[in-house]
Amino acid sequence: MNKLNNFLEQLASPLKKYSTCLLRIGLGTSFFLHGYGKIPIQQSFIDWLASKGIPFADTTAHLVAWGEILSGIGIILGGLIGVKAHVIGNLITRLSGGAVMVIMIGALLIAHSNWSIFFGERGSILFASEQLFLLLLGTYFAIKGNEK
Repeated sequence: MNKLNNFLEQLASPLKKYSTCLLRIGLGTSFFLHGYGKIPIQQSFIDWLASKGIPFADTTAHLVAWGEILSGIGIILGGLIGVKAHVIGNLITRLSGGAVMVIMIGALLIAHSNWSIFFGERGSILFASEQLFLLLLGTYFAIKGNEK
């Protein structure tokens, strides 16, 4: 066991400094693409939000799409900027992570409230786990910022 653990540690050790970067790229890209896919805003999306009882559905649709795009970019850029300007990069990362949290809580409560990780159709279960994963990653960056 120790030999295997030591071998894996030796393999992973040079890559550890990139582990947070991988999470950042995954979350940032995913959120950017989710938002970009909503542009231009379709009337069907606005109507769907309105059917869920969301006030100002037109404005909300734009806020969601642009919130996803900008927070995705912010997660990635916050890390890049943080290399040279730590405070600004950290702030961008934390604000973007917080935006991801707010958006994902809204998505889970509004769009995916009838889904569960433990029951339902197979596709719904898988997608609900993706939503939870995005929420947790956003929370991670909101809390941790650019801290090593």
